Amino acid sequence: MEAFSANPVIVRLVAAGRRLRSLDRERPWVLDTLVVVAVFAMFCLPDLVHDGAGRHEAKLRFTRLPVAGTLAFQLALVLPLWWRRRAPTGAFAVIAAVFTLQWALLVMVRADVALLIALYGLALHGRLRHLPWACAVMAGALGLVALRVSGVVTVGDALFFLLSAATASVALGLALRIRHAHMAALRERAVQLEVERDQRAALAAADERARVAREMHDIIGHNLSVIIGLADGGAYAAEADPGRGREALRLIAGTGREALGEIRRMLGVLRADREDGAVLRPQPGVADLDDLCERIRAAGPTVTYRTSGPLDTLDLGAQLTVYRIAQEALTNTLQHAGSTTSAQVRVTVDGPTVGIRVDDRGPVGPQLTDPQLTDPPRGAAPPPGGGHGLVGMRERAALYGGTVAAGPRPGGGWTVEARLILDPPADPGGSTP
Repeated sequence: MEAFSANPVIVRLVAAGRRLRSLDRERPWVLDTLVVVAVFAMFCLPDLVHDGAGRHEAKLRFTRLPVAGTLAFQLALVLPLWWRRRAPTGAFAVIAAVFTLQWALLVMVRADVALLIALYGLALHGRLRHLPWACAVMAGALGLVALRVSGVVTVGDALFFLLSAATASVALGLALRIRHAHMAALRERAVQLEVERDQRAALAAADERARVAREMHDIIGHNLSVIIGLADGGAYAAEADPGRGREALRLIAGTGREALGEIRRMLGVLRADREDGAVLRPQPGVADLDDLCERIRAAGPTVTYRTSGPLDTLDLGAQLTVYRIAQEALTNTLQHAGSTTSAQVRVTVDGPTVGIRVDDRGPVGPQLTDPQLTDPPRGAAPPPGGGHGLVGMRERAALYGGTVAAGPRPGGGWTVEARLILDPPADPGGSTP
């Protein structure tokens, strides 16, 4: 098959067919004119040049017309073919009427082939509900022809030959019609698939932007909150204890460098032209919660961290979700409750359920934070464009079919509680209950 399709003759024929279809789309009247000219040259000129009746003239007693009369019948049969695609029913009706009149007068011309071409055009381009009556008209006209030539062949043989030709014309037209409809459906499906592909790409890009936005919010928001807490505490303690001020500056520098490193690593993964030697590391997990709590403690708050259950069995995606939820909750504690509060972090794993709970006592004593640098109190309305932290936590939890609830706790303070529902591990034995 490949050798056949690679044949130079086949390649040239296919290319010629494509050029012809392109020309027909741009100038359809050109092909219609060529068909009329070709039919006239092949079937009309021989009747004008030679004797149209032939050797059966005496036996059938055909009517001999002058050249003008023959030409009139030929043009009446051939010229309607020019409209066979734009008005196939009308063209067939005119040709059938001329054909019936011609054979009623016992006039024979080779241009009668136009009736078969018109029937083919109706089957291909016309309305299908017109095709049955067109076939009936065709059968009646061919029956007339069979009766007229009964002196040469039997009526049955003549009808068999003529109806076979008509059936072939209809079958060819319907076959091409089905093929054109199939190709149109394929083209429409291809366009639909391209639209769906573009939509999927747009949705994937939007999901990726949302994911990157969540990661950037968690990284920058958390580290900036720690830096602000350290800076406020260092400024307060600088006069009383310069050593603590210097320690606060050291912690600020370390936190800033860590945040910058995380951002560079994340952007390095996203960049298509990153260097192969770029330093990458896994996303944080439950094992990094101790370091997270230490950074929050360095900013002032007292943080207690407890775990329960097999945390090491969680997959990397679930561990990252647990870490980011706890990080965002502690960041909010530092922002809203200040550096003198205390917080408790508890992470529990109970079967497929993972629980994350962060409680704080709220503001305790005088707050040393600059109101221009921190969020408003939890009871106040968030600033325009704010409040993305809780939304981000809920989006992360929703990936695992979980929920996040946040609100004030009895006695003061705030509670953030999240639940993740993980898929149960597969049964190694494949058994079912």
